[in-house]
Amino acid sequence: MAKITFIGTGGGRFATIFQKRSTGGIYIADKGLLMHVDPGPGALVRMYDLGLDPTQTDVIFVSHTHPDHYTDAEILIEAMTLGGKSRRGMVIGSESVINGINDYRPISSYHKKLPYRIRAARPGDKMLLKDWYEMRITPALHSDETTIGFQLMLEAGAVSYTSDTQFFDELVEAHKGARILIICLTRPLNGKIPFHMSTEDAAQLVKGIKPEIAILTHMGLKVLQNPNEEANWITQQTGVPTIAAFDGMRVYMDDKIEIKKD
Repeated sequence: MAKITFIGTGGGRFATIFQKRSTGGIYIADKGLLMHVDPGPGALVRMYDLGLDPTQTDVIFVSHTHPDHYTDAEILIEAMTLGGKSRRGMVIGSESVINGINDYRPISSYHKKLPYRIRAARPGDKMLLKDWYEMRITPALHSDETTIGFQLMLEAGAVSYTSDTQFFDELVEAHKGARILIICLTRPLNGKIPFHMSTEDAAQLVKGIKPEIAILTHMGLKVLQNPNEEANWITQQTGVPTIAAFDGMRVYMDDKIEIKKD
């Protein structure tokens, strides 16, 4: 059974600055795999609050170079490698995260030497995590042009994560087949801006993919004024159950998909 823990469900600069919601990203656990996705500010502290052990993490995934996605990555690399004493684990990131962009290096050269494997991933790449779980790197259209998402094949089916992106047609094809579709929703209904997903965009994506359930996270300050209303609107438009995640929410995926509060 797969378990997905929403460490933090806030996103965007102002939700992050004011910590309207935590911004620690997502933790995916399946048999033999523990993966942290986009560990933004507060990820380490919030993990301990939720009973998650950062020294047991196997994979850290960072979708792009914006602080609300990567800020705690270095300390979590240290945790994963036991302070650099154990060369273990894998770090996957966009080209900008791993190789830097415009002389900007979100992960230092020192930290890149600590894990067993580190990889700059691009849309279309496929890789195996823990020699078992296939990850397909998906495209995004964001202000960091190298931003990536993923579709991860777990024992009970596929989980997709969009990262920050605006809607574009290729996004539907990239995430088809997902049982669970996790959408970074920074903009509300009638609040569309370039490079970000709005509620209308999310509905179009959900309608095209038809997952069993869609989950909204990484929500911007305006979305957080009434996140359940945004989720309900998408459900009404698509017929697909859509929920707004909350901090500490856990999703269990087996034959059925169940939502539980921490």
